[in-house]
Amino acid sequence: MRVLKVFKDTEFIIAEIEVNLGEEVRSAPTLCVRHRKKLIPLNTPDGRPILMNMENALDP
Repeated sequence: MRVLKVFKDTEFIIAEIEVNLGEEVRSAPTLCVRHRKKLIPLNTPDGRPILMNMENALDP
């Protein structure tokens, strides 16, 4: 394994994310990456991992 690139403008944070599940609203602490002023969740509110992808980015 080797490091290909280190992103200097990126940081890991934990954010309280709220999601709508039908008529129910749930929130949970979620591991995120802040990259270029966007929040990218790294897991779903129920704890399942997801890929770091700019398509998943949220505006804080």
